[in-house]
Amino acid sequence: MRVLLNGVGRIGKAILRIANSTEKFEIVAINEINSNVKNIAYSINYDSTYGQFDDKFKVNGKYLENSISKIKVLNKKDILNIDFEKLNIDIVIDASGSKVDIKKLKELPLKALFLTHPNKDADINVILGVNEQNIDIKKDKIISTSSCNATALLPVLKIIEENFKIKYGNITTIHPLLNHQKVLDSNCIGSSNRGIDCNFEFGRSSVQNIIPSKTTTIDACSYVMNCIGSKKISSNSFRVPTATVGAIDISLVVKQSCSKNALIELFEKNSKKQTDKVLLNSYDSMVSSDFQGENFTTIVDHRFTDVKKNKMIKLNVWYDNEWGYASKVVDIVDLYKKKLNIKDFK
Repeated sequence: MRVLLNGVGRIGKAILRIANSTEKFEIVAINEINSNVKNIAYSINYDSTYGQFDDKFKVNGKYLENSISKIKVLNKKDILNIDFEKLNIDIVIDASGSKVDIKKLKELPLKALFLTHPNKDADINVILGVNEQNIDIKKDKIISTSSCNATALLPVLKIIEENFKIKYGNITTIHPLLNHQKVLDSNCIGSSNRGIDCNFEFGRSSVQNIIPSKTTTIDACSYVMNCIGSKKISSNSFRVPTATVGAIDISLVVKQSCSKNALIELFEKNSKKQTDKVLLNSYDSMVSSDFQGENFTTIVDHRFTDVKKNKMIKLNVWYDNEWGYASKVVDIVDLYKKKLNIKDFK
């Protein structure tokens, strides 16, 4: 299966590294607005967070090559201008974070296009461990792999909803800093994807502050499970000055009686029957950096699991917002590949 990766930023680079290491599918081309091919290779080979890539890429004209792959580098500002048929591309993974026109994307000569952000207009929003079995290769062409926060949170909410029924609650995400934030105090930051003209707080120094923010996490969850939404669960976020690994503080009031031991046993049972690296139960004295590079994306820290008066559940969840999330994107694309007739690909 021939894949084009659109965007080699933090998530795109992690996807490329994981896919190249696991050989689940072949990335044959990347599209990146950075026109310096040597710099693209350098940024893939060396990373301040995850270290050096063992099988380093070298530049050969407009190609990146290592022992496994030969990847053509394109520099199109708009993926609609890429000749996918000439490149013989089957699937696109869009990790650019750019605003997209779903109708135009559906017209592209591709089997599928995966968006690495939530999109309510996509054919399906998918979170591994929640609804991946619902992917229909006959009708789902634009597939969202949701967000890192929702990928970590919703498997927990699904388990609790199915067993105890959520009445209401609140979640707070503690999220590492991102590239669009400022190192020193500066002017405000806008986001067309989130309908924000000018966010004052994100103009403040990301390395000197804990920055409060709104979060679209619950909205992203609602695109996957419509019984989970902002009318039932409130949310907010704090950006913190760490490179990677986020946490989610969860408080839920449920309708059916629950106990701490029963809750832990339920999570243990679910972790043993899962087929993918989604849910991990943790009991050790660990901090955020201990989960850096972890493929499991819903890591329940049971040191803080608690239940009050049989109805109020308290949980803490860890997740690597870059590597962990990227690993789930790779897993979902691989799952899609398995649903197709592999004989179609030569």
